Amino acid sequence: MNKISVVFFATPDIAINSFLSLINDENFIVKALVTQPPKPSDRGKKIKDSKIKQEAIKNNIKIFEPEKISKNKETIDELKALKPDFFVTFAYGQILSNEVLEIPKFQTINLHASLLPKYRGANPICECLLNGDKKTGITTMITVLELDAGDICLTKDIELNDDDNFATLTDKISKLSPDLIKKTLLGLYEGKISPVKQNSSLATFTKKLKKSDKDIMFDTSAIMVHNKVRAMCEINTNHFFFNGKIVKVLETKVIENNAALPPGEVIEVNKDGILIKCKNNAILIKKVKPEGKGIMNAYDWSLGSKIKAGDKILCKQEE
Repeated sequence: MNKISVVFFATPDIAINSFLSLINDENFIVKALVTQPPKPSDRGKKIKDSKIKQEAIKNNIKIFEPEKISKNKETIDELKALKPDFFVTFAYGQILSNEVLEIPKFQTINLHASLLPKYRGANPICECLLNGDKKTGITTMITVLELDAGDICLTKDIELNDDDNFATLTDKISKLSPDLIKKTLLGLYEGKISPVKQNSSLATFTKKLKKSDKDIMFDTSAIMVHNKVRAMCEINTNHFFFNGKIVKVLETKVIENNAALPPGEVIEVNKDGILIKCKNNAILIKKVKPEGKGIMNAYDWSLGSKIKAGDKILCKQEE
């Protein structure tokens, strides 16, 4: 069999394992990486190449970094000249025009971090955790102009537990994706996969996170607070305010507690963390990042902040 030629479109770290897997598999030849242009990062605002771009450089893979690929004639012409069998996209971060989608000999295949048609859109990992789902997965689909609406090639289920968060689920998806994308490309190339249309009536869509979503609201249930923290611990960290300063929350646990206390009141402080009353039950704050400091156990923070039982935690600064 001739090697299957691929152009890989991706930007974040979740795609690195799939990218390297195709590079290192004798059945494939990766002709190029298309990625977002580097942007200023960290406090120093220095321009830093993404890790996937660094891997492309190490492996002598041609790199394209168009600001808007669908309007970049030079990049489009160069991609056409490569004559790839497939494009593979994985959290690339730009919408592809029909002209771009028509370049590969076969199709453009997208790796999507949900079981489509559930959670179409840009933030499926966060969304399934926010909703407390017990199962999610990965879908390979044929990319079309409508958002995540293309025919489904293959899927992979992933079971979730209450301790999974954005970081652990991202890692699971990253590790399981290489096998799924290779099976998909081989199956399509050999005519052994027949993509199946999505049931659009079952489609749900991810929501864009707002600034207000970062506030921890203790007047909701403890499980809602917990789901919010684990869903957003890597992207838009939740926080509360204490003594006028932001305290970011990175890890929590739901504790059954029906004490007749107002939401937001500290029930207890011990070596396990800081127990705070919610509308239903209580939330144990286990790990925090106080304003101006590094990540630490909540108990260690409590020693310096002097937080104690009976204190009221503020959800918003204006309170």
